[in-house]
Parts: sequence; structure tokens; C-alpha cells
Amino acid sequence: MRHLNFNNKSKRKVYACLIRYLLDEAIDKLNTLVPPAVRQSQESQLPEGHTIHRAARDHNSLLADQKLTVLSPQGRFTEGASRVTGRICINIEAFGKHLIYHFDNGEALHIHLGLFGKIRKQRLPAAEPRGAVRVRLVGNTHLIDINGPNICEILAEHEFMDLINRIGPDVLRSDANPTLAFEKIKKSKAPIGRLIMDQAVMAGIGNIYRSEILWRQALHPETPGNRIDQQTFNRIWEDARALLTIGVKHNAIITVDGARASSRRYRERVNIFAKEVCPRCKGKVRRFEISGRRAFVCEVCQPLNYRVK
Repeated sequence: MRHLNFNNKSKRKVYACLIRYLLDEAIDKLNTLVPPAVRQSQESQLPEGHTIHRAARDHNSLLADQKLTVLSPQGRFTEGASRVTGRICINIEAFGKHLIYHFDNGEALHIHLGLFGKIRKQRLPAAEPRGAVRVRLVGNTHLIDINGPNICEILAEHEFMDLINRIGPDVLRSDANPTLAFEKIKKSKAPIGRLIMDQAVMAGIGNIYRSEILWRQALHPETPGNRIDQQTFNRIWEDARALLTIGVKHNAIITVDGARASSRRYRERVNIFAKEVCPRCKGKVRRFEISGRRAFVCEVCQPLNYRVK
């Protein structure tokens, strides 16, 4: 066989592609090891709701009302892709952290990225898939690649309805009913820091927003849900909706009033998350865990007026 000579730049590109592919395969393998019973607990994992709503908005402008070619370059979703390829995508919408592509045959593609999933978009002509692409959706001018999702499935209409009935009201949806969330919170002894990340209670809030919203509302994360009155809940809901709306607009988490989106200034966009000092009182920020996820609180600005057992 003829010997091929690669310069250093070419070698780096080959190595990078190989590493990316192996990582994507490893992510898919990890996702398959998660038992179905654990799925519910994964509803409170990354990414946060603004990311999915931003994706739905962007994908609507790129793919809606078009006949799509749906493929599975990786090969693990070939059967599912065959059910909707060649169909018209009516619209794309988000329910909390769930991304839904509706097709004209009544079926829907359901995506939940989990901790490791990634979405890429590109203008046609199509480039070679990067890594293990579970599903590729090709429209008239653009395509969407989705790597490593925790959930990638086709839902019949009744299955879609079952899904959205399991999801709590989404702070970013105009049709959300916040009363449903408050009714669950006021009956629960669980800490509010856990409840607002429970996607069956309130949909869309993730780990960073959890700490930021509760700090902004001077509410301790360990306060039991049944100690939250209607007025306090309303403040949580309105602040969550305002902050996530900003997140959709800028495609970034921004919880500091007046801060601008900047990939290089993440710590300037949040108040307390992963910080050591409270920006309001200059006191020490305590780090602890709620259901295995790190949380942050300023005991001075967010006093706990209830003894946690």
C-alpha cells in the first residue's frame, strides 16, 4: 500500500475527528445504561429551559412548513427516522426541556438532550456528520444535527399528550397555568430548591437559574414548599419567566440586572452561582447539595426562617 504523508495540521484534524467521534459514542453508551425508571430524575438536568426554547424558535424559522429528509447517520435511529422522513414539519415547540418536532402525519419527534446532548445547525450543502449524529433533519436551506440525546423517539399523538401531561407548567409558555405548580408546592414538605427544579412541578428551571432566582427573591433554598405563600410563589414565577425570556433572547444565562451576554464574562452574568462572596451583603456564600446537585445560598440575604429537620 502506498504510504500517505500527513503534515502536523492534517494529523491534528484527524485526531480531533477521531476523539470527537469516540466521545459521542461513549455518551450514547452512557445514556443507554440509564434505566427507564431513572428518566424522571433526569428531567432536572442540563440544559436549562431557555436553551430548548431558543432551539425551537430557531428551528421553526429554518424547518417549519417544509418537507424534511430525516436521517440517522449514526444508524441507531434509522427506524424512527423512516417514519417521518419525507413528511412536512408543521412546527417545532418546547415544553420545559423537551423539544418536539410535529409532522403532518400526526407523529412527533421527541428530543431530550439530557446532560450530554448537543444540537448543531448548518447551512446547506451538508457537510459530513461530526461525531455520532443520532438524527439529522434536512430542510430547504439548512440542516439540524443532534448528537448524544438522552431521549430520541417518535411519538404518536396520544403518546405526545401523555408526555405533556407529565410535565409541569412551563414558565416560558403563554398557555402555562402557574396555579398547577403552586398547588403542588404548597402541599409539599420538600425544599423549594428541589421543587422548582422538579420538571413535573415547574418546567424549564435548571440548576443555575434555581440558585439565582431564589437569591433574587431572598428565599432560602431549604424552605419547605408548604411554607411558600401565594405572593412568594408569584414572585418566583414572574422572576423565572423574566430571566428565562432574557436567556432565550441572548441564548445565554443572564441574571445580573443590566449585564450583557458575553462568553468570556460568565461570572459577570450571574449573582451567586459558583461564587464565594455575595454581591449584595459581601458575606460568604454557602455551597451545598440538593438531590445531588450543587446549590448556593447567602445565609444573610436568604435567611431560613424554619428549622430544617
